[in-house]
Amino acid sequence: MPADARGVVVFVHGSGSSRRSPRNRYVAGRLQQAGLATLLFDLLTPGEERDRGNVFDIDLLSGRLAAVTSWVRDRRGCRGLPVGYFGASTGAAAALCAAADDPEVAAVVTRGGRPDLAAPRLGAVRAPTLLVVGGRDAVVLELNRRAQAGLRCQSRLAVVPGATHLFEEPGTLEQAARLARDWFVEHLGRRTAERAPAEPQPMP
Repeated sequence: MPADARGVVVFVHGSGSSRRSPRNRYVAGRLQQAGLATLLFDLLTPGEERDRGNVFDIDLLSGRLAAVTSWVRDRRGCRGLPVGYFGASTGAAAALCAAADDPEVAAVVTRGGRPDLAAPRLGAVRAPTLLVVGGRDAVVLELNRRAQAGLRCQSRLAVVPGATHLFEEPGTLEQAARLARDWFVEHLGRRTAERAPAEPQPMP
């Protein structure tokens, strides 16, 4: 939680990952440097994770995300701050579904995401959405192209050259983090400005 945070970004990890994901923690660090608070959490309990069906239950995961979002908005220091979602892999679908149900979500960024798993809800997403995909992640890139066509909100597909699904190649995760940072700073900052009280006008 940086001092004078301009917004909060909630991370939604993918299957086989957790709040300890080194890639998401790296991105979170970059967002914190830009004045954004971040929250990484586990969507499932250890017992629930053993059932692979839960890992791909997008309704369950998006419901958990919605509950966590309500908790964040009620935390001291976070009240009134715009909230954004950063979703990776299957977490991208959960983030988009939760955003479709919550018009107050200010922005969504996905990395190597599976937005196709949220296909029935894509048209209801209002938050500006950035889809970040590796240039060498051919199958997921095509899925993201198709998903973007189903979005009715402001959206952008950003392709990181040379990156595969996990962005393990040198410099590729840094590029993804920079794209996410710029998107959140722009759109969460805009929502903050919209909510700011008007400056009092001087008496004539």
